[in-house]
Amino acid sequence: MAAAYVRRNAAATESPRDEDESSHERLTRNWNELLQELRVTQTGVQILTGFLLTVPFTDRFTELEDHQVRIYLTVLIGATVTTCMIVAPVAFHRVLFRQREKDWLVVAANTCARIGLILLGIVSSGVVLLVFDVVVSTTAGIIASALVLATFAAVWFATPFFARR
Repeated sequence: MAAAYVRRNAAATESPRDEDESSHERLTRNWNELLQELRVTQTGVQILTGFLLTVPFTDRFTELEDHQVRIYLTVLIGATVTTCMIVAPVAFHRVLFRQREKDWLVVAANTCARIGLILLGIVSSGVVLLVFDVVVSTTAGIIASALVLATFAAVWFATPFFARR
């Protein structure tokens, strides 16, 4: 099953500059690059999740309106799932250590990183929604959140997409 998944997603481990690399060297390079990217992302995601976990213990939390509490809980769950996705490749590696599954690990880590980044953009937008809703108004929260989400989409996804062309 893992082999079929890797074959379907082989593009995740290949690039035009790989012509002089063996498949093992390419997998090792891709794995190391993914780990470095995840290290950078993991710290920010964990800080965001940790901060969100402390919010209910503040005095002002009891002043939130019902819809704000629902936004908070949704964002908290999103941040927790984001943390799971960003840390998942480490767990995969531990479970499959020295079992010659690096090809599967690279593809799976790439998938988790992409999902984690998408979730991080959504969660960040949700945090902005909550803060603006509490501080300014619901309308301001929706507008600010939409702008943040559009910025994430433009910078993280549209820019590299058009750079490839």
